[in-house]
Amino acid sequence: MNAINKTARLAGFAYFLLIPLGMFGILYVPSLLVVPGDVGTTIDNILGNQTLFRLSIASAIVAQLVNIWAVVLLYKLLKPVNSTHAAMMVIFLLLAVPIAFLNELNHIAVLALLNGTDLVAAFTTEQVHALVAFFLDLHHAGIFIAQLFWGLWLFPMGYLVYRSGYLPRIIGILLMIGCAGYMADSFLYFVYPDFGITVSEFTFLGEIAIVLWLLIRGVNVEAWQKRVAASA
Repeated sequence: MNAINKTARLAGFAYFLLIPLGMFGILYVPSLLVVPGDVGTTIDNILGNQTLFRLSIASAIVAQLVNIWAVVLLYKLLKPVNSTHAAMMVIFLLLAVPIAFLNELNHIAVLALLNGTDLVAAFTTEQVHALVAFFLDLHHAGIFIAQLFWGLWLFPMGYLVYRSGYLPRIIGILLMIGCAGYMADSFLYFVYPDFGITVSEFTFLGEIAIVLWLLIRGVNVEAWQKRVAASA
């Protein structure tokens, strides 16, 4: 197997890993345990499922490490198209990583409050409940801040795929549409929080397509080599 197709399949595998890691840590567990508007039930759920809650934190953190691996591989794959746009892709995704890392401190703070550290002993039950709700809300908002960059990196990546000649143009278009979906969700969350529609639920197909294509087909090696030669 050609070396660049090994890189392509590794990139596809790394991108694939982000799906279960992100869905479990960022979407599934919070939606399972956090009951909007009912902090008492939420606390009971977290206390009764602390291992699951901790696993969600670990999953979200590991997802960011995989993000770094994935974008480095994709940079190698797409750099011959345009090194500037490839660098922008890397920068946008790497900006999301520390935001997402730090955002998990909000969930760690929730555990510290519920497990009764010495500092927490100074708070009343009502204050603890209020702080738990506060940190959970912060975590939720933090996801939408990170999501700005999870969206932004898809635009240069989609553009590079579209222009590459060794990956399908339609996937590039779908990735750029995916960028718009993530950006719309973040904008709506902060400006119209009661909008009630998650746009990215309808615009994520490009990410699924690029994962499957890289894993199954790889790249057109001859076209990739021509791009490398042209960019030299």
